[in-house]
Amino acid sequence: MYTHILLPTDGSERSERAISTGIELARRLGARVTGLYVQAESRIAGGLNKSMIPETEEHTNALAQTFLAPISAAAQAAGVACECFYVHGETPHEEIIRAAESRGCDLIVMASHGRRGLASLLVGSETQHVLTLCKVPVLVCR
Repeated sequence: MYTHILLPTDGSERSERAISTGIELARRLGARVTGLYVQAESRIAGGLNKSMIPETEEHTNALAQTFLAPISAAAQAAGVACECFYVHGETPHEEIIRAAESRGCDLIVMASHGRRGLASLLVGSETQHVLTLCKVPVLVCR
């Protein structure tokens, strides 16, 4: 069935619940997991990218480690093979899809923040974009 599950996180409580689901599924299937945090790039004055500023990169690394550590710890506790990494990208959904494809993941388990109505249209949904654009199956935890 599934042998390699991608677990994207944004550090939210909903992501943590999706991670728990993904790790338990991996444990039952004998699959491995890959944790992913995407630092969204944003532009600042002068056309510089925030990631070009050393303090920001240091902060991003610390933030990523904070969000990815629970994945590693939960996987280890469950006896599930795990690797974690983070990337920079303009759109998280593109990086999630790229990671799933390049790392050979055959399932993505991710959270949905449950935005509805106008908020959903204005903010958009990374989960919805992944569902729409990705060829890898996606399990959405609400």
